[in-house]
Amino acid sequence: MLAFFASAATRADVEMPAVFGNRMVIQRGQPVRVWGRADAGEKIAVALAGHTAAATADASGTWSVALPPLQVLPPGAQPLRLEVAGKNKLAFHQILVGDVWLCSGQSNMFFQLRQSARAEADVAAATRPGIRLFSVDRAVADGPQFTCKGKWADCTPETAARFSAVAYFFGLQWQADNGGIPVGLIHSSWGGTTAEAWTPRAVLDADSDLKPILTRWDETMADFPKIKADFEANKERLVAEWKIAVQKAKAEGRMLPAEPRLRTGPGTQYQPAGLYHAMITPLAPFALSGVLWYQGEGNAQRAHQYRKLFPAMIRSWRDLWNRDDLPFLYVQLPNLARQPEPSRSGWAELREAQLRALALPHTAMAVTIDVGDPGDLHPKEKLPVGRRLASAAGSLFGLRPPADGICPYPRSHKIQGREIRVQFSPSTVALRTRDGGEPHGFTIAGTDKQFVPARARLEGNAIVIWSDTVEKPAAARYAWADNPDCNIVSAAGLPASPFRTDDWPEVTFGNR
Repeated sequence: MLAFFASAATRADVEMPAVFGNRMVIQRGQPVRVWGRADAGEKIAVALAGHTAAATADASGTWSVALPPLQVLPPGAQPLRLEVAGKNKLAFHQILVGDVWLCSGQSNMFFQLRQSARAEADVAAATRPGIRLFSVDRAVADGPQFTCKGKWADCTPETAARFSAVAYFFGLQWQADNGGIPVGLIHSSWGGTTAEAWTPRAVLDADSDLKPILTRWDETMADFPKIKADFEANKERLVAEWKIAVQKAKAEGRMLPAEPRLRTGPGTQYQPAGLYHAMITPLAPFALSGVLWYQGEGNAQRAHQYRKLFPAMIRSWRDLWNRDDLPFLYVQLPNLARQPEPSRSGWAELREAQLRALALPHTAMAVTIDVGDPGDLHPKEKLPVGRRLASAAGSLFGLRPPADGICPYPRSHKIQGREIRVQFSPSTVALRTRDGGEPHGFTIAGTDKQFVPARARLEGNAIVIWSDTVEKPAAARYAWADNPDCNIVSAAGLPASPFRTDDWPEVTFGNR
């Protein structure tokens, strides 16, 4: 902190965070927040689209202004120019007005277009003048950062190829659904990361169920010298094994494994709050349409804890942007073949934790239980993921009926004699089976908690579940497995979320 104030006191030039740059997209319909650093007491003038504002840098050297909301430029209009003047002048050119989305998470959000299914054709077609891309360089920090490394770029085959496939496909669909509106995609993700790395430390410290994350990290830091020595002693063997795994992955066309390195310690992506400070805070309060999030794999061993961690992270980002209504859309984990036991699945519990997060307002979830790759943590089929996020966003923004854009999810249940009736949302959704056959993927149990295969019938937006062998049912489950065989979809073809009606302790219960 002392170093920060010292640098502010000696700095002469006006500085802006990297999220401001040539070719950026400014969010339509919201006040335009512009901020930066300068000498304490320095006068700053800002001009954009005929609007002007002035500010004075405070004692720490920071300043900010808010300009009136802008609308999408009319056809044929010249892109905008943002000018910022203090002791020096900054100018940013070729600015569009449209919708800006922050896209974050771990490896399946980081997964690049060039790695996806049909990559050759999709990359070749990626010249999209109305879409602009901003990639945040991966970094870790101990405290909130003023800026990050990254720059805006036109969407071309060259830039799109290395951009997030999910974000890219979302942008295409969102643009198509909104009459060709300009779209800005800010990509800030890191493979293998846990949600706590994207969450402020104070939030983790304030909750008794989340605080063990910090305790464990602090203990790891104390043991780090030994951890590092052990790694160095085994590095040669690990690298040799990695090279063999790389060749095998190349031969099978799979994503290449990461090179061996220390997986913990100072400066790694697993540091609680480390990515929040380095890769999220430098972006706020840049105006957004919303957030897209694809993560959860890294927390599957602590899925029950994720029930609290994930909503806490969402709220912390909304606090950072000072927007309780900031739309937050996320991807539920897909199918993955790990273990056959349907009632002992950490991935099923993680999906349930994601399902529970819909209790937060202004959220929506894309179900992907049908488009994963049972043999690969990183399925190549990202097009339906991006499209489902766009459909959900459309319903969240009132652009399409909820039943057309929201994947069905359970709203309530009632035990009626030998049957359990589960009502679904959206309330207008009509359920069917994907293949036109009998509903499957269901189990049911009595108070003995012994689940057996169950039958089901569909009644509008409800599912009735029963088994002739369970006289007094206590709980029902659907698609409760790592790689379930299930077939319930909406009339629009969107898959229903896996669920359970009980809350009995499962395999990750108590893991902190």
